[in-house]
Amino acid sequence: MAMLGKRRPRRERSGVSGLQGRQAPQGAPGAADAGDDVVRDGDAGDDKPRGVTIERLAHDGRGLAHDAAGKTLFVEGALPGERVEAAVHLTRKRFDEAHVRDLIEASPERVTPPCAYYGRCGGCDLQHLAVPAQRRHKLTVLIDLLARQGVEAPDEPQLLAGADHGYRRRARLGVKVGAEGRIHLGFRAHHSHRLVDIERCIILVPTLDVLLAPLHHQVASLDAPRQVGHLELLDSDQGAVLLVRQLKEHAADRARWLAFATQHGLHLAWLAGRESPTLEWLTPTPALSVRVPSASGASGAAAELTLGFAPGDFLQANAEVNRQMVATALTWLDDLEGAALLDLFAGVGNFSLPLASAGARVTAVEGSPTMIARLAENARDNSRGQRLTVTARQADLNDARVVKALLTEVAPDVLLLDPPRDGADAVCSALAASPVPRVLYVSCDPATLARDAARLVHGGYRLTRIAVADMFVHTSHLESMLLFEHPRTGQRRQGATPDG
Repeated sequence: MAMLGKRRPRRERSGVSGLQGRQAPQGAPGAADAGDDVVRDGDAGDDKPRGVTIERLAHDGRGLAHDAAGKTLFVEGALPGERVEAAVHLTRKRFDEAHVRDLIEASPERVTPPCAYYGRCGGCDLQHLAVPAQRRHKLTVLIDLLARQGVEAPDEPQLLAGADHGYRRRARLGVKVGAEGRIHLGFRAHHSHRLVDIERCIILVPTLDVLLAPLHHQVASLDAPRQVGHLELLDSDQGAVLLVRQLKEHAADRARWLAFATQHGLHLAWLAGRESPTLEWLTPTPALSVRVPSASGASGAAAELTLGFAPGDFLQANAEVNRQMVATALTWLDDLEGAALLDLFAGVGNFSLPLASAGARVTAVEGSPTMIARLAENARDNSRGQRLTVTARQADLNDARVVKALLTEVAPDVLLLDPPRDGADAVCSALAASPVPRVLYVSCDPATLARDAARLVHGGYRLTRIAVADMFVHTSHLESMLLFEHPRTGQRRQGATPDG
């Protein structure tokens, strides 16, 4: 979950999730010609082809098989039921990592990858698998990881999904100048800092996709392209935004970027400096915003809320699926009128404001001072059209003492948490000790979610609802939503009248 101009803190690998970095498939069906951009790892293993039958998909989307000696193979680009010649590119003690050298018998769910860069670009690793099968795999991964922690899913997970292309509203492009002066602009290859030159991307929203080819020409026209660290693109209700990470000030290139933005109708931000970069808008400062669902108004007509944001604020990449997640939260957490609701890792109000529109008295807590200030501003701006009761607070939610104090002070009827990839261990430990009637956990990492879910279940909670959100189609990444209820808490409403 990268941010425009900033990243959330990186989590340490949990040792459970299969959703980690992967080797690029070599010679996999549908892969483009290697050229200069493919990372080759064949010399790392014996590279001797082994005929194997793929048994199932591992959590990270690689085919899982066993060789003649019984050793486990993880095979890039292979699908369940397929017979392949697998070439090992990395040998380990307990398993080997391999890629498809030859496809002997194909799965009926294999499709031609729609992207010309598949097999080189490190982004979309499941394009060889039909989209319905991708989604079934993600449902299976979540259920399996929960089961490994002793948490049983109450029923088949609900699927939240949208378009399978043209869905991503933000992207970060690497820029590099080679030894001979050749300029590269694009995304990273698997397990590498090497850039794959990208001139179009089928998963980007059209307003961003059309900028990729012109950006190649633009970077090539600069006097000092080596001073460009990266480029970030983001689509908003006000149009496309381009952020240039400029390592060192350069007046002539600044003017070139401004001309480019004017030509293409972009909002242009300039983030200059190596150690302590400063953000400057080269075009007029925009009031950037996106929309999320609101609870139905008094007339019964669905309304929308507007979330303002700025470079550096977290924003979900898939607008359509995010809207479905917000709508699901409103449906699952019905009867919120007057309820005390604690929203942790609240960002700029993605869930806080919609839940407040349903009548909840929301205390929204976020670690970033700038985002919590934006959340408070968003609550004020949206309150002009409807009544929203939102208190915004900044706090370190990895501190168990802080979390315990919040639970005591707010005494929530409902708690929602949407943590980064490292999960919410401190929060779930506190919830096990001080139960809340309902907990809605929104997660971007199924392994840490399963760990935290087990802590809640051991603390007396019951898992009652589950959903998988296909936020990033064609990748093994999945988002999920779990609703927990604690049967012994009852409803702790305080001041629950609309006027109270």
